[in-house]
Amino acid sequence: MGLSSSLNAGVMGLAVNATKLATISDNIANSQTFGYKRAETSFSNIVLSSGGGAYNAGGVRAATFKDVGAQGALISTANSTDISIAGRGMLPVTTVAALDSNNDTPPLRLTKTGSFNTDENGYLRTLGGSFLMGVAANPDGSIPAFSQNSIDSLEPIRLTSFELDASASTRIDLGLNLPATATEAGGTGDPFSLPVEYFDALGTSQTLNLEFTPDVAGPGASNTWSVNIFDLAGNPAVPVGTFDVTFDASPANGGSIAAGGVTAGAGTTFDPATGVIGLGVAFGPMEINLGVPGNATLLTQFSSSFAPVGVSADGSPSGNLASVAITDRGMVEALYDSGFRRTIYQVPLVDVPNVNGLTARDDQTFSLSATSGDYSLWDAGTGPVGTTEGFALTESTTDIAAELTDLIQTQRAYSSNAKIVQTVDEMLQETTNLIR
Repeated sequence: MGLSSSLNAGVMGLAVNATKLATISDNIANSQTFGYKRAETSFSNIVLSSGGGAYNAGGVRAATFKDVGAQGALISTANSTDISIAGRGMLPVTTVAALDSNNDTPPLRLTKTGSFNTDENGYLRTLGGSFLMGVAANPDGSIPAFSQNSIDSLEPIRLTSFELDASASTRIDLGLNLPATATEAGGTGDPFSLPVEYFDALGTSQTLNLEFTPDVAGPGASNTWSVNIFDLAGNPAVPVGTFDVTFDASPANGGSIAAGGVTAGAGTTFDPATGVIGLGVAFGPMEINLGVPGNATLLTQFSSSFAPVGVSADGSPSGNLASVAITDRGMVEALYDSGFRRTIYQVPLVDVPNVNGLTARDDQTFSLSATSGDYSLWDAGTGPVGTTEGFALTESTTDIAAELTDLIQTQRAYSSNAKIVQTVDEMLQETTNLIR
């Protein structure tokens, strides 16, 4: 058994070093491949029973794996949808075949980075055919709740339906100072007018006109105003809502809306906990934020001029999709030439207990396996996962210098095992010659 086991060990040594050479070749070939994870070969010995002064060479076996957990260096790019992950976690992607088959639940693939661009159908995909997946946002930009242990909420990100967009206004923040002197007894009582632009569902500019009339009935300063709200998109002569507001003149809260100081009139409601007036305009419900009573934050009354210092409405006019960006929290945002910015998807990050147990696929992607463990979805920057980085790609984890060193060592190990086979062959030849 001694010679034959030596021959077997030598042959196995040739085989495992050939495997090692294959991983080195793959690593060097992909040294410039973004997102490539270095392949490694580890050796373990095989033991055969020995005894009676004899030794049987068991040989060696090889095991290969991808070091998926290794973090490559992040480099900056000029493409907003070049995406990498700083830290733990992987991007969810799917395959071309899954989309071609119209699979309702496309297979999950994972990748650490990707250069995603819009294809002819509006999908974000890499040149290798990996489609980025995410959770579609609600029309208001909020993200619906999704299961941490299921990909049912994920879908390939498609930009086609977001090429033109507008956002209707639903809220106005009324940062405005009213002059306290205007409410003194004997004043003119002339109203102050404030036009506020808002946008309807089609992105058309509309105007609300707020008319503030001071109470000058006396005695002294009343600190009270009547407000009429006119919607110029409807009947500009008839107010769509009215309310009265009284301001605090005490040393502690002077200038702020008094507690209980807002009285809703026709067409309006008021929530003192939020400081919001509710009313209806020609194109739907509208909220006007006055500020919480007792806090001089938005609507105030000081002895100064009539001054709109922070009047703003949400919503936007109609615009064309100009670009797409991803935030560090995984939010995919559409940017329009009108200046409007809208969240359209969230890309959750996928985590598994054993990333090195994932099965390697084409295009620097990986699939789940029995040894990787079950996946879980996380918001980027929470739990165990890192953040998403736009304008960035992850370099290959191959170290050329280390691979060339391994290449020399493997070559010498292969030559040594070949020498074992040659030596055993010569010894067997000597044994054969003894018989002759």
